Amino acid sequence: MRSINLYSDTQTLPTAEMRHAMANAEVGDEQRDQDPTVTALCERVADMLCQEAAVFLPSGTMANEISMLVHCRPGDEILCDRTAHILNIEGGGPSALAGAVMTPLAGDRGRFTADQARAAIRPKSRYHPRTRVVSLEQTSNLGGGTVWPLAQVEAVAAIARTAGLAVHMDGARLLNATSALACEPSAFGRLCDSVWIDLSKGLGCPVGAVLAGNRDIIFEVWRWKQRLGGAMRQAGILAAAGLYALDHHVSRLTEDNANARSFAEAIAQLPGVTVDIGSVQTNIVYFDLPNHDAGSIVTALAAMAVDIGAMGPHTLRAVTHLDVNAGDVARAAEALGQALTG
Repeated sequence: MRSINLYSDTQTLPTAEMRHAMANAEVGDEQRDQDPTVTALCERVADMLCQEAAVFLPSGTMANEISMLVHCRPGDEILCDRTAHILNIEGGGPSALAGAVMTPLAGDRGRFTADQARAAIRPKSRYHPRTRVVSLEQTSNLGGGTVWPLAQVEAVAAIARTAGLAVHMDGARLLNATSALACEPSAFGRLCDSVWIDLSKGLGCPVGAVLAGNRDIIFEVWRWKQRLGGAMRQAGILAAAGLYALDHHVSRLTEDNANARSFAEAIAQLPGVTVDIGSVQTNIVYFDLPNHDAGSIVTALAAMAVDIGAMGPHTLRAVTHLDVNAGDVARAAEALGQALTG
């Protein structure tokens, strides 16, 4: 039986065509700006995000951490949502590495308002941390894959600019958001001082992220990339996967969003499942099983070749991606019904 992996969109495997592009990539020394494939990828993403330059990095977490190292000094403050990846799932990196304070805002499914941002910015005083960065996560992972509307990002960015703060976007699933909104990534990118996209999630690459900003910021990003051991030499083999994905895997992200919605609609019919269909905006579905142990259901599903992650005692998360089709989500929903009835 074919396995259905809904654990995360990080589980994607490179397609045969992507592997071919990687095997035939022209490469050189990335650290000396001599890898033409890496250069092409960085230029492509910088243009996509309406920024001057970009850097290829091993991971999105490194993109977040380096951005905070560039924007902050020890004791500075980062404003983010209480569900933010940078706060909850990066090992306390901004505090450990940049010495920064992370202040969580009580947003709605990962999205806070301009008024909340304004109220959180501290007055200038030697007694307070210096509020320095507003960080937005698009889409919000722990918020359920919810999308920041463009107008809301514009409003938050305007408040940040007025206060002299840097605007950072964790764009791990930015392209899922722009697919849902039918807008260009540049609409969000132009509002940010630093912004990145992940290659290893919905785009289906084996590894990597690309962080963009103005030339001064990217110069400092490279300094930190060097310090942290992120330079990758002949990285064109990996960058080629990113170029292939940008050519072939962006337009199909609407399929992932649609499959997630179909899965949510199917499991909503099952007794004992609580899911807010209206909150399913992209490729992530959170659902609750009030009368069941999430870990036991995960085990039962695994026995039926369906991989889903437990996010709490009674909460599960399913994430769609290019290795999951409409038939797969239908079968996964059917398997969940069987698991719930024992």
